[in-house]
Amino acid sequence: MQDLADFHYPITNLFPQPKTASDWDQYRLSTEQIEFFEENGYIAGIKLLDEKQIEALKIALDEVMDPKHPLHHLFHEFHSNESGDPNKVLFHSLGHWRIVEAFHDVIWNPAFRMVASQLLGGRAVRFWHDQLFCKPAHHGGNVAWHQDYSYWTRTIEMQHLTCWCGLDDATEENGCLQYVPGSHRWGLLEKPALAGEMDGLMAMMTEAQKANFKPVPIPLKAGYAAFHHPLLVHGSFANYSDRSRKAFVLNVFADGTVSNTDEPLLEGVPVIPKGHKMEGKFFPLIFDPKKL
Repeated sequence: MQDLADFHYPITNLFPQPKTASDWDQYRLSTEQIEFFEENGYIAGIKLLDEKQIEALKIALDEVMDPKHPLHHLFHEFHSNESGDPNKVLFHSLGHWRIVEAFHDVIWNPAFRMVASQLLGGRAVRFWHDQLFCKPAHHGGNVAWHQDYSYWTRTIEMQHLTCWCGLDDATEENGCLQYVPGSHRWGLLEKPALAGEMDGLMAMMTEAQKANFKPVPIPLKAGYAAFHHPLLVHGSFANYSDRSRKAFVLNVFADGTVSNTDEPLLEGVPVIPKGHKMEGKFFPLIFDPKKL
């Protein structure tokens, strides 16, 4: 068994790769979809996975959630329960792409890579890090309102993108993602505790922002994704339903992003000195539209 971060290409056949430039066209967003993203800060309902891929990722999820996994030390973060409420559970981790093949290869899913490049202005895309967010039935914890980039200021410029994809159907009842349309134009706010009080961000908002704080739920069938801007305010409520809500997240940035710190960017990752380009083993180039 080895660190799968050493492989900067798919290592299974789970996600077939386009063979010609025209093969990529099936994954492209329309002009209208890109305009919606620019106006609202998100786009949802993008199909990323078929049933076979969903099942493979669910099996992989069960593997990596086991703290006794022999490669457990490769996680950047692992929280069996990150919730601040002992009566709720929020499983959250970073780094599982290093451990199991299915989560390694989903980064090279062509449906994901093409959309990521388009939403980053048609630029080449590098992987930043992955996440798992799992809410069990009946007592799944919330994810507080936040902006992703408020946790990522150790990287600059802000040219990042987040993709959220469910492995279960996500509904309002089991704690689906919620977005505040247009909030990506509010500027950078202070960061709250990610699994803390749902409304912690409110104390950091202006009266005008509070007046425009109008969340919309984003229910998604398993295998469908939502992409959002790094400043878009979003969160998800607790899961009191009879069904679990399992999801993975892929975070990327445009090629050319640099380190803004002399500290490790992720736990277990060698320091990239401040001002130096983000690249190498842990931040592979996953898509370059010029090479289609």
